Amino acid sequence: MRILAVSDVPSDKYYKFYKPGKLDEFDLILSCGDLSPEYTEFLVTLAHCPLVYVHGNHDGKNIREPEGCICADGQLIEINGLRILGLGGSYRYRKGQYMYTEKQMNTRVRSFSWQLKKSHGFDILLTHAPAYGLNDLEDLPHRGFECFHTLLDKYEPSYFIHGHIHRNYGCRIPQKTQKGKTTVINAFDHCIIDIDI
Repeated sequence: MRILAVSDVPSDKYYKFYKPGKLDEFDLILSCGDLSPEYTEFLVTLAHCPLVYVHGNHDGKNIREPEGCICADGQLIEINGLRILGLGGSYRYRKGQYMYTEKQMNTRVRSFSWQLKKSHGFDILLTHAPAYGLNDLEDLPHRGFECFHTLLDKYEPSYFIHGHIHRNYGCRIPQKTQKGKTTVINAFDHCIIDIDI
């Protein structure tokens, strides 16, 4: 299965310089948030595959939900045989609809206990924010969540895909890292992932 992961800014490759058929190779698109509904609708329309998304910290009350896309924020869903756990939003640094304190995000994580036990875990953790100390930054707006480590350590999903940390913030921000058995991907702009299922 080939997955296109996107986040934070429209990818010129798949938007501004799009050519017919460029999205045909993908079986699934995952959006980590902070993308306009127009962009995600463009992708889902031309790719002819499901697009699953979570909200970013800039996806506030005035931004409509994208049509034709599947919201996984606050849900455990199964798409194309993959169990995807969606937890959007960022660390709370001001008032905002999709911003959470560590305690609030931990409550969201704990609310999945029964579902995760029943489904025997999940394959992909799809978030907007990174985990604390894992691809995050030191300032409060770009701090990751400690409770994400609980999910990664206990369930060892194949992938943890997040956005929020723009790779143009610095030359040492990686796109892919590893935490135990989990491949961690910063989907800023875009990243292509091949998964054997």
